[in-house]
Amino acid sequence: MFTEIDHVAIAVNDLDAAIDWYAENFGATVAHRERVESDGVEEALLAVADSYIQLLCPTSEDSPVAKYLAKKGEGLHHVGYRVDDCAAALESVKSHGGRVIDEAPRPGSRGTTVAFVHPKTSFGTLIELVQE
Repeated sequence: MFTEIDHVAIAVNDLDAAIDWYAENFGATVAHRERVESDGVEEALLAVADSYIQLLCPTSEDSPVAKYLAKKGEGLHHVGYRVDDCAAALESVKSHGGRVIDEAPRPGSRGTTVAFVHPKTSFGTLIELVQE
């Protein structure tokens, strides 16, 4: 079902500082930047071949990323995998007894459709299913 890795998401406290660090150290440039109100984050996508590093910074104190940062600090937040059919991939997880965060696919950034799989199902890794 996975077609490729869409992105590796890193939670940060200062989005501009993180963008600058990746630019200075690796020559990375922002391919896409967006504020996602429904998730309470601002993101910057740095292109790496056909995938991205997604830098996430909370825009509200009660967003999931803000809670993550308060509990665990900056670092790896989740891995996004591209799928051809987000609904089918999510249903596969549920039909095999897996826990999900999203009961149904929903709009994501860049016009994608996404759903999250709970890390307790996936060996401690929060997984985002991403359909372009």
